[in-house]
Amino acid sequence: MSSAGQSTVPFTIPSVSGEVSDAVVKVLDSGWITTGPQTAAFEQEFADHLGAAHVVAVASCTTALELCLRALELPPGSAVLTPSLTFCGAINAILHAGHRPVLVDIDEDTLVPSPETVAAAAARVKAVAGGRGGSSPHSDGPAAMIVQNQGGYPVDVAALTAAAGLDRTRVIEDAAHGPGAARGGKPVGSESFAACFSFYATKNMPIGEGGAIATSDEGLQEKVRAMRLHGMSKDSWKRYLPGGSWRYDVKQIGLKANMTDVQASIGRAQLAALPEWQRRRAEIVAAYDAAFRGLPGLTLPQRNLDGIQHAWHLYQVRVQDRDAISAELEAAGVSTSVHFIPANQMTSYRDILGADECARVPVTDRVGEELLSLPLYPGLTSDGQDRVIAALTEALRARS
Repeated sequence: MSSAGQSTVPFTIPSVSGEVSDAVVKVLDSGWITTGPQTAAFEQEFADHLGAAHVVAVASCTTALELCLRALELPPGSAVLTPSLTFCGAINAILHAGHRPVLVDIDEDTLVPSPETVAAAAARVKAVAGGRGGSSPHSDGPAAMIVQNQGGYPVDVAALTAAAGLDRTRVIEDAAHGPGAARGGKPVGSESFAACFSFYATKNMPIGEGGAIATSDEGLQEKVRAMRLHGMSKDSWKRYLPGGSWRYDVKQIGLKANMTDVQASIGRAQLAALPEWQRRRAEIVAAYDAAFRGLPGLTLPQRNLDGIQHAWHLYQVRVQDRDAISAELEAAGVSTSVHFIPANQMTSYRDILGADECARVPVTDRVGEELLSLPLYPGLTSDGQDRVIAALTEALRARS
């Protein structure tokens, strides 16, 4: 297929509600543009959308993960389990919090860790602690765990928590791909101890930048609410309200990780549009499924969806000769991406973790060479959808 004369089908285009411009102008005209009443309103509306007790809006999902880890007050250097197939920001959050990532291999059907791979990683932590004469503060196993909703597939948090031998208050959900996902009728984040969301430009509900922590725990929300602004006991909105005081305290060291009212006003408009965007994502997925089912050399995304509502942030297929196929699709005017390059293949993490630890995730290494994410976003036209289908079908049939 030639792309001559054809415009490229982008991998993604951010969806923007028609209400965003007016919402931002109102904030700019209000005289208050940083964390304030719009942020508080967005937090309440997103909490209502999820069915969560509390939401704390922050600068990004990465800072959300780090804030939650810091709030746990773990001993320095604690072992924290994390999927090996994950974005580098999740690994960085563990390191910036002063802890040690322990990679967990994935299940090749779901692309997320299974109870078996979590249990194996937890056993490694115990074995390492035992080999050091039990000197580790967590010789009984890992101190905490990050779990991830890969591509929008809602992970079974309870099962993985039990496999790790952890209390739920030591498990943090990386829900960057999570808005719109549910398991057993319960939205991701609705009952979580800590679920960290992303509103980056490519996400299902894009703000451009931003994140949020949804939690059922009153104590956690109080900690991270203060820690998102350096640990200050009062933010500037409360200090500068009529009758407010300039006096504040810092009881726990935090980060500069707040969301602004400009971002929050965009988020409120985007949240209202999210259900329709999710409907369109599901429509595209259905068309892909129907067209690709039975194609030789192709593995479709997660198939065991009983009791599961997939958010379809990504449509991740698996193909042999992935890099060549990606190049052929690009030549045909279809852009693709890969989610993710496995963490154990990154130079910095290999240096930090060591070759032995990085060799403990064979399924991730094998599957990671086959993953290919296809265009999936509400603004994808029917013509663009058909071009994606035609380009991948031609590439695969040429190899059969």
